[in-house]
Amino acid sequence: QVQLVESGGDLVQTGGSLRLSCAASGSIFRLNAMGWHRQAPGKQRELVAMSTSGTSIKYADSVKGRFTISRDNAKNTVYLQMDSLIPEDTAVYYCNAEVQAGRWTIAQNYWGQGTQVTVSS
Repeated sequence: QVQLVESGGDLVQTGGSLRLSCAASGSIFRLNAMGWHRQAPGKQRELVAMSTSGTSIKYADSVKGRFTISRDNAKNTVYLQMDSLIPEDTAVYYCNAEVQAGRWTIAQNYWGQGTQVTVSS
């Protein structure tokens, strides 16, 4: 089993910054990808940013230039630096990881419990 634990969500004013962290633990042979999704009330969950085990990084158009995803592979941790926050960024942010538990096992997808980010106007 793999556990993803997020932290860093908070209430912040428009224009402010937050840094989210997500640490993966458990049976991990390789983390193929780690990233963040978010879900606002009444809306579908959407991709925010994703980092693969190589150098590929993808951002949602709505956060490009404001959010930065980074990884510490030694700590199995992914971060999301969020700057110039706006009320539309208000959502529950979920960590997501594609994990290979063993050399010969198929990678599986895991989700964290979510952390609330609220941006006040």
